[in-house]
Amino acid sequence: MSALRNYINKIRPTFDKGGKLHAFKSVFEGIETFLYVPNETSKTGVHIHDAIDSKRIMSMVVIALMPAMLFGMYNVGYQNYLAAGELASASFFDIFIFGFLALLPKIIVSYFVGLGIEFAWAGWKGEEIQEGYLVTGIIIPLIIPINCPLWMLALACAFAVIFAKEIFGGTGMNIFNVALVARAFLFFSYPQMMSGDKVWIAQNSIFGFGNNLPDSFTAATPLGEIGANTATTYSTADMILGFIPGSVGETSIIAIALGACLLLITGIASWKTMISVFIGGTLTALLFQVFGSSQTLFWQHLIMGGFAFGAVFMATDPVTSARTEGGKWIYGCLIGVMAIVIRELNPGYPEGMMLAILLMNMFAPLIDHIVVSRNISKRMKRQTTNK
Repeated sequence: MSALRNYINKIRPTFDKGGKLHAFKSVFEGIETFLYVPNETSKTGVHIHDAIDSKRIMSMVVIALMPAMLFGMYNVGYQNYLAAGELASASFFDIFIFGFLALLPKIIVSYFVGLGIEFAWAGWKGEEIQEGYLVTGIIIPLIIPINCPLWMLALACAFAVIFAKEIFGGTGMNIFNVALVARAFLFFSYPQMMSGDKVWIAQNSIFGFGNNLPDSFTAATPLGEIGANTATTYSTADMILGFIPGSVGETSIIAIALGACLLLITGIASWKTMISVFIGGTLTALLFQVFGSSQTLFWQHLIMGGFAFGAVFMATDPVTSARTEGGKWIYGCLIGVMAIVIRELNPGYPEGMMLAILLMNMFAPLIDHIVVSRNISKRMKRQTTNK
């Protein structure tokens, strides 16, 4: 590592002002700060410093996403071999590699387009490369159907980075969750590819893997069956383990729970926000089950679709969520409530988590303002009483 550090220090003048490659200074600094914790300190004011900066936090979130991503790769192959009736003859390696090769191009396109725009934007403005897309770039491929065309994914990434992030000032300034904006762009622009029976299509082969698979296969996801107000045909075990059709990273509750544990242990995600989403969703689903005509059990809502994934990895986004401690409870509960309401009352859109989170992103500042104002009012009353 010392050799790499020395090499970086040696080539730094080339990228400084007046150097041959000064136009790429932001790219150089982005790579350097990704490899090493910055050694720069604030010149004025009082600050608390530690070794955990935003890049390290983002890297930890990416690690937390690994269980969901790896299982999602396996499940892609599993669902496709199952559709072809070739599951019994397929090995674990065949199944996983099929899913790996199906997802890898989407991850590459997501990072290539998103980071490319961020690098160009930072170079144009003469600013540092921001780290927010480290997480966004991996989340976007995990929350879209596996059959989403690459050109469509590239459009969504470009739209989200430019219009949901950079025009607001970059990482830390965006109002809406960038990954969800990309998914919303795809949903409203190409609804046939994002909802309904056609979102799960077995491909013929991927680089020689899965040669015996059918040219196409369509099947309703569990959420699609909820939207049709019918009882799901998938077992509870399959829904918890993740052996069901759906977006790549959203099917396995166990894999998502592993990521949640890491985020909570490291203190990166708010347990208040995370738990309150499930509380709000549970209570609302119970009301629909008891007083409504829903055939879906309340706990099925929590383990199907993007509910758990959204609660763990997107509702807890520190930039777009509520920041006050009391506000986190309100913010999370309202997300859970809205997600179930949308699922139950809108048969044309069985998945409600995306819209619920985006809606509450809009109201997060208002929630914090109300909580802060209430605290100030209580303190003023105490002060008046003491006098």
